[in-house]
Amino acid sequence: MRPQRIPRTPQEAAQQTLGNAVREIRACRVLSQEELGFRSQLHRNYIGAIERGEINPTFKTMRALSDGLQVELSSLIRLYEEREEQPLPPLRPRPAHADHSGQQPVGGKHHPA
Repeated sequence: MRPQRIPRTPQEAAQQTLGNAVREIRACRVLSQEELGFRSQLHRNYIGAIERGEINPTFKTMRALSDGLQVELSSLIRLYEEREEQPLPPLRPRPAHADHSGQQPVGGKHHPA
């Protein structure tokens, strides 16, 4: 899973919040992006872009998503509004990946941790 982008504008923040709401409902329904795409007649890559907040979906797309998720459109919007009111948790840095292969790194000496 890739780290979430930090939204730069209120519009980007709204798109990311909506994407999180779609992802949350999809996860509760135990649907893959591919299955949701099939059910809503949208491409799975498009579903992923919505969930990442990269796309501002149209009303028609929102209706298709709610149909695919088998929820009322108003429920999807309500979840978005609830999540919009909650501040995002602070981003945590990823832990450094330890190399336990025993091999020396290219161009340098191996220093055990």
